[in-house]
Amino acid sequence: MPKSSQTHVDSMLTNLSVAYIQSSDAFVADKVFPNVDVQKKSDRYFVYDKDDFMRDEAKERAAGTESATGDYDIDNTPSYFCRRYAFNKKVTDEDLANSDSPLKPFEDATNFVTHKMLLARERIFATKYFGANLWGTNVGGVASSPSAGTSFIKWSDYSSSTPGKDIRYLKKLILSTTGFKPNTLTISYDVYSTLLDHPAIKDNIKYVMVANPGQVTSVLAQYFDIKKLVIAESVVNTAAKGATANTGFQLSNRALLTYAPDSPGLQTPSAGYIFPWTGLMGSGAYGTAISKWWNQDLKAYKVEGEMYFDCKVVCKDLGAYMSDVI
Repeated sequence: MPKSSQTHVDSMLTNLSVAYIQSSDAFVADKVFPNVDVQKKSDRYFVYDKDDFMRDEAKERAAGTESATGDYDIDNTPSYFCRRYAFNKKVTDEDLANSDSPLKPFEDATNFVTHKMLLARERIFATKYFGANLWGTNVGGVASSPSAGTSFIKWSDYSSSTPGKDIRYLKKLILSTTGFKPNTLTISYDVYSTLLDHPAIKDNIKYVMVANPGQVTSVLAQYFDIKKLVIAESVVNTAAKGATANTGFQLSNRALLTYAPDSPGLQTPSAGYIFPWTGLMGSGAYGTAISKWWNQDLKAYKVEGEMYFDCKVVCKDLGAYMSDVI
């Protein structure tokens, strides 16, 4: 009798392949601050002096006298500069001629390049916005003896921490100094996971977790009394190719409370704005473009992705950065 290995020759499945391509929902760089589409790679914008607008200067006016007057200053020095980020994957004639189904060299290369661009965009977003020296308010988690305005009990301490109270304090602090109430809370996934088991929150979500798990984020937003809760879930491997993988969250153990409008506009403050250079031919959101062309010297097609954008902290007093949250 023939052996089983002699009666079947392994071949590639045409309806299955495996690639670790994260969903775009895991990335938050396009969910926190509005985009300001720009036609030039660099430029400046105006910032009105906040203190001049918030000063109470109107006075009672007697008949025949001049009314109280005042003025405001404008700073025209703030600027943006859209830096260029790029990555490519080469597709050779051999790849095209010798690929078994379900491999699709051009489609696979496009997905590969796109994923690399998302990873880079998330890294830049995190670097630009998640840091202690970037915002007007900075607080850190401690194990004990917190000091109002500078520290709080880590939210992983279920017996002593007060997440709702901590966020309300920061909201009040920002509102009292700017006139705008923060409406967006961005947290890393490990912070989100810790909150789900916090006694102060558990009762609020236990029925939702069973009946409609997709609504948990909305319930948490209601708990914190904010318009939008954004959870950063993207994962990155920081090891070089060929080395042992070092994979982890791009954002970890951090939170950022900010105010941002639904869309940019004149005299519209925001903790941050994204400036994508959409004036470049073929560019889309975040100034991104995917192109393909034949390179005669390499004897290969190049599938290349490019991005032109800048992430700016615009009104630092409209943000509160939280480190060592758990």
